[in-house]
Amino acid sequence: MYKIVKKKELNSDVKLMVVDAPFVARKAEPGQFVMLRVNETGERIPLTIADYDREKGTITIIFQEVGKTTKLLGALEEGEYILDFAGPLGKASHFGEVKKAAVIGGGLGTAIAYPQAKKLNSLGVSVDTIIGFRNKGLIILEEEMREVSDRLFVTTDDGSYGIGGFVSDVLKNLIEEGNKYDLVVAIGPLVMMKVVSNLTKEYGIKTIVSMNPVMIDGTGMCGGCRVTVGGKTMFACVDGPDFDGHQVDFDEAIRRQAMYKDEEKQSLKEHECKLEGTV
Repeated sequence: MYKIVKKKELNSDVKLMVVDAPFVARKAEPGQFVMLRVNETGERIPLTIADYDREKGTITIIFQEVGKTTKLLGALEEGEYILDFAGPLGKASHFGEVKKAAVIGGGLGTAIAYPQAKKLNSLGVSVDTIIGFRNKGLIILEEEMREVSDRLFVTTDDGSYGIGGFVSDVLKNLIEEGNKYDLVVAIGPLVMMKVVSNLTKEYGIKTIVSMNPVMIDGTGMCGGCRVTVGGKTMFACVDGPDFDGHQVDFDEAIRRQAMYKDEEKQSLKEHECKLEGTV
């Protein structure tokens, strides 16, 4: 059992939780994730480690309430417990020799991009961070990102805050202004990562993306999280979740992401009906 020591609402759908998990915190690194289960009858889901504190023995997770399990998780309060919290899983991020980097977070992907920017900043890398959201009300971690970045650019699709437009537009402008990036880290919706990767490929800039397909066990046994990278089948849980953005087959990943939409909707509907007492 893993105690929730802090809970915070980042926006109407996104929650932050700090969980007491000393053995996970002892080994956690940016890029890794945990597999958790809310209760004995619940499914296992992967959540990226958004932050960790080795001294306090805590792990921070950030999630959006979009399905049955994330809604069950979001209903828990400080002082309550998560049944299973296994990790750290996956390979830690490896950046290589970097002097100047651009870190890009799209929507909830900002929560995954944060530890990447924080790590690069701690290594003395000059970090330009770009975070994008559909509108002002969905913005998360703005101040946290500002603290670990040399420059922070915030975009909104509808222009309600910051720069109107997309993160890829800002990146393109920065590159054309003469910024020489050794590395771009892009994390967010598959379409966003695809667009950014296509852009950086034109300029020959190394690009890392984080893949988050459906996972069942997180140890490489089920094969559910397979992705095609450089023409080869790889598993996001053990070979990733970080991959070379120029080698990922995003079109296949987008198709696979949509495979279980009907089942996810049905599961959520049954959960909501049960809460309303109509089942």
